Amino acid sequence: MELVIPEVELAGGGRKMPVVGLGTASFPPATAEEFQEAMLNAMRLGYRHFDTASLYGTEAPLGEAIAEALRRGIIKSRQELFITSKLWCPDCYADRVLPAIQQSLRKLQLEYLDLYLVHWPLCLKPGEMKQPIQMDEMPPFDYKAVWSAMEECHKLGLAKSIGVSNFTCKKLDQILNIAEIPPSVNQVEMHPVWQQKKLMEFCKEKGIVITAYSPLGASGTSWGSNDVLDSPVSLKWLYQQGATIVMKSFKVERMKSNVDIFDWELSEEELQKIREIPQNRGIKGEDFLSLNGPFKSLEELWDGEI
Repeated sequence: MELVIPEVELAGGGRKMPVVGLGTASFPPATAEEFQEAMLNAMRLGYRHFDTASLYGTEAPLGEAIAEALRRGIIKSRQELFITSKLWCPDCYADRVLPAIQQSLRKLQLEYLDLYLVHWPLCLKPGEMKQPIQMDEMPPFDYKAVWSAMEECHKLGLAKSIGVSNFTCKKLDQILNIAEIPPSVNQVEMHPVWQQKKLMEFCKEKGIVITAYSPLGASGTSWGSNDVLDSPVSLKWLYQQGATIVMKSFKVERMKSNVDIFDWELSEEELQKIREIPQNRGIKGEDFLSLNGPFKSLEELWDGEI
């Protein structure tokens, strides 16, 4: 029996988004066989939202899995799926956004994305990314130019909805002040140990859907935390806050348990205990950039929202 995952309306006229999606970032990377089998199993279970990105290196394998699912009849058409991908930092230039989404679509073997996100509010020089990143490799982020190019992707029908990822309230305001088409989604780290209360309130007020990544803390990764409750309680808490969720598990039983959150509620006492949990962001700026970049501190990268 297939899972029935609720959907949420997105601003801007795109199709509804399933409130739970399967993330495809894998560290260390899964083999091609493991990855495809996991995607096919997820589709068999009823997952329809799949989250990828240029950075992850999973667009092409996901495209192969979708093609295989269609061949096997696991899904009847591409329209059953909701596919999200993301613009990586070296392509955050006015003239590189359109080629970037076109490349993602070629890898995915798709004609359009359901959702295309600006992965980070950061700009890197095109070319191979080296660590540590130096200041001259990080030009200022041109909000108007990048967002206008994202809007063009939407107008061309290449992205049914557009949004952002890892944007603070201040950075969202910069987009909203110049946007013809406001972002429909902001995908950020969110879980009981990093509750994002201010950002959640801001996004609700502006009609922007929050999607939580690392909802169980991304334990086992270099940036992950073991502090987050590794249980459906964390996922249920997110859902009760009004967030949508992207989580990664390639194990069938875990895929099933991760969506067992729709027919029960956390009590007010449980919610209060979660509100009192000390807060600690899992992913830090230094996980992918050095402080030699254009930000004098992590407080500046996160606009003080640490």
